[in-house]
Amino acid sequence: MTARPPPARPHIGITPSTRFSSYSAVDWGEDDAWDSASDSEEPRKPSKLTTSTTVDTHPPKKETQSPPSTKSRPIRKSPQNSSSSSLAFSYTHVQAPSPSSYPSKVEVPQPKNGWTIVRNDGEQMDAVVSEAVEDEAKVAEGADADLDEMVVGEMDFDGTTNRTSFSKARLGKEIIRGDADEIFKDPLRNLRRRRFTHGGGKPSRTRSSADSSATSAHIVRELSIRTNRRHKFVDCVTAEDVSIVELRKLSWNGIPDDLRPVAWQLLLGYLPLPTPLRASTLSRKREEYASLVELAFARGREGLDQQIWHQIEIDVPRTRPGVNLWMHGTTQRCIERILYVWAIRHPASGYVQGINDLVTPFFQVFLSAYINGDPEDIDPGLLPPTVLSAIEADSFWCLSRLLDGIQDNYIFAQPGIQRSVKRMAELVARIDAPLTAHLQSQNVEFMQFAFRWMNCLLMREMSVQNTIRLWDTYLAEGPDAFSQFHLYVCSAFLVKWSKKLQEMDFQGIIMFLQSLPTQDWTDHEIGLLLGEAFVLSSTWQNAQSHFSGK
Repeated sequence: MTARPPPARPHIGITPSTRFSSYSAVDWGEDDAWDSASDSEEPRKPSKLTTSTTVDTHPPKKETQSPPSTKSRPIRKSPQNSSSSSLAFSYTHVQAPSPSSYPSKVEVPQPKNGWTIVRNDGEQMDAVVSEAVEDEAKVAEGADADLDEMVVGEMDFDGTTNRTSFSKARLGKEIIRGDADEIFKDPLRNLRRRRFTHGGGKPSRTRSSADSSATSAHIVRELSIRTNRRHKFVDCVTAEDVSIVELRKLSWNGIPDDLRPVAWQLLLGYLPLPTPLRASTLSRKREEYASLVELAFARGREGLDQQIWHQIEIDVPRTRPGVNLWMHGTTQRCIERILYVWAIRHPASGYVQGINDLVTPFFQVFLSAYINGDPEDIDPGLLPPTVLSAIEADSFWCLSRLLDGIQDNYIFAQPGIQRSVKRMAELVARIDAPLTAHLQSQNVEFMQFAFRWMNCLLMREMSVQNTIRLWDTYLAEGPDAFSQFHLYVCSAFLVKWSKKLQEMDFQGIIMFLQSLPTQDWTDHEIGLLLGEAFVLSSTWQNAQSHFSGK
């Protein structure tokens, strides 16, 4: 299945590949969709930037002229029509997301075996790096020595075809792990089988040859630290009874990628700490979610809460625009079900714009347990139905756990957000008085930019990968971190841009804060931000009287 652009007109038809097909009716077609703004039904031509559709301009060759080819060929797909639609305002008073609201995804070349190869003229430096990489491969038992090779079919290129788009092509199901069905039953199965992954940080960038000696020592030292951290993580999560205190301590500075799905579920309390109870708990919770979905959609579209469903079908296609994972219909159907079931189970708040953003880290992290490669580049429709159902159910329950601690952010009048923004303004006035004075002189109110920071937990200001690293620390901080610690993260985030903001007028400030330059942020920048937030938290957490100026 190829990626499709996010439709402005919501797609209501639900055709899951799992057990949830009972509520998928034929009459749930696109003709039943509601167009929020457009009066024009003229179809729009598909974008030329869509890399998943291949157009062969060469005439077809007869089968008799050449022997059958064993190479894969790209699957053709007819362009899809879409109409222009927008939602300027809703009952939540939150602006609908636009592609500019999110940092663009920057393609960073991945170094071999997960580490940067430092170029140097001397043979000694090459030997040190090679030895470090070889040691890395020996850390995990049964490491994937043979990485998945890209299979690119025989293609005919015309003069306008973007060749780089085909370098990412993964044909068939090669990206799906061969033991996905076993991981579905036992999430810890792949901990020692996966190749060694770093503790939540991006590979160090290549340095010049002038300080190659320092770089080599840094690589060896960094490798040793990460190896030790991984061993501690594995020992912690595979213990007969997990110590939540130890797990939080290890998770604060980031969780290794392949351990993150299990670690998040343990930190959120979704998985029980005693190992013998986990398999039965997972089975029971996944069955319970399946029953909730079947009950919610049992009467078809007519039985749904139309106001809630309408807002969900508007927002889901606009979630993370431009990222392949969130443009696939399979992903969107999963997110729609998660959001609708949660909304009807929480009538005090219902569905509010912004909650669709909060489910994306969970879905992406849990998806990563069953695949090889970047989750943002795959189609979840290739997964076995049982595995896809498990990812959806796990995402639902973990989202529910998160929202239980910040539900007052989404009830009527959103008092939780109002309170957090007010406290943020008071805190910034204490730690950066010149910035506060400048914002006041330009008539800039914190609610004009910080509301979105609180409502979406900074997800519109940074990439999903940065958000995932941020949430490692939030989950390690405890159940109140998404409301309490997040306040200090937002304050540190604003003060980081203080000098630039003090040189801008009202329009410049608002435009800058709506599109911050975080596109190239790595875990290093997130770590610095969290460090600043921790200092603020340690200083002001127990000094509440200072917030109101008493």
